[in-house]
Amino acid sequence: MADIVKIGLLVLRGDQILFCRKDRDTSKLILPGGRIEPGESETACLARELQEELGDVTCADLERLGTYEDIAANDDSTKVKTLRMTLYQGRLIGEPRPCSEITQLVWFGPNSDRSQLSQIFLNQILPDLLRRRILPWDA
Repeated sequence: MADIVKIGLLVLRGDQILFCRKDRDTSKLILPGGRIEPGESETACLARELQEELGDVTCADLERLGTYEDIAANDDSTKVKTLRMTLYQGRLIGEPRPCSEITQLVWFGPNSDRSQLSQIFLNQILPDLLRRRILPWDA
C-alpha cells in the first residue's frame, strides 16, 4: 500500500500540460490535485483541491485515465514515501491562478526541461500518456 494516495488532474492546452509548484516539500512540478478526505469521492476531492490550489475554477469533461505509483516528490531524501495517484483528464472552466500552497503555475511543453517533473509523472504517467497518444508529443 502506498504511503500517500492522491487524485490528480491532467489539463492540456494544445501540447502543453498545466503543472503546479508548491511552497513546501518539493521543488518539482506536480499536477493539480490532492489527498482524498474521509468520505469524499474522487471527483469531489478533485473539485475541492482545484478550488484550493487554482482559485475560481471548475472542471468539466472529466475522464479517468488510470492509477499510477512511484516515489512521492520530496526534496528531503530522508523522507522517501510512495505515492499512488489516480489521474483524471479534464477541461478547466475559469482562469487558474496559484492559491494556497501553490506558488507558481507552469504550462509545460514537449521541449521544456523534463528534469523539473516529479518522479511519478516522469517515470509512470508520461510514458503511459505517450503510449496511448493522449499527449501530442513525440516520444
